[in-house]
Amino acid sequence: MDITIRAVRPAEHRALAEVTAGAYLGDGLLAFGESDEYLIELRDVARRAAGAEVLVAVGADERVLGGVTFVPAGGGPWAELARDGEAELRMLAVAHDARRRGAGEALVRSCVERARAVRGCRRLVLSAQQSMRAAHRIYDRLGFARTPERDWQPVPGVTLATYALSL
Repeated sequence: MDITIRAVRPAEHRALAEVTAGAYLGDGLLAFGESDEYLIELRDVARRAAGAEVLVAVGADERVLGGVTFVPAGGGPWAELARDGEAELRMLAVAHDARRRGAGEALVRSCVERARAVRGCRRLVLSAQQSMRAAHRIYDRLGFARTPERDWQPVPGVTLATYALSL
């Protein structure tokens, strides 16, 4: 599949919002389903793009296949896990009908490249739910290491596994 990774365009905000919400809802990742407050953040692509770098994977037909939020070292409002000298990857999502075609891995690789280009950035970090097995395989394949001492709970009953890639 021909996939291009680039910054999201304002005209694509709605499409990425639906891909992201669809992926999280379809995979059962939201504790309260459609009423989960995190769904509001997942759908607010414009707000994310104003405070971080939002990337999309698009096919040859320019259809949005997936997206990710990259928070450069230095943080900002979208950093949850990153410490000094760390960039962060958040909200990775791929449309169900576009999975297993390389879009997720291409998005993560793009974040790795961006983190390596940031002066003073020593690590790229991320959080993922235990059930995100396909994402875990991507992280393992690309050399991320589990950092269980940094695992955390954004809400009671939801534990996020953490990973870091030394750059």
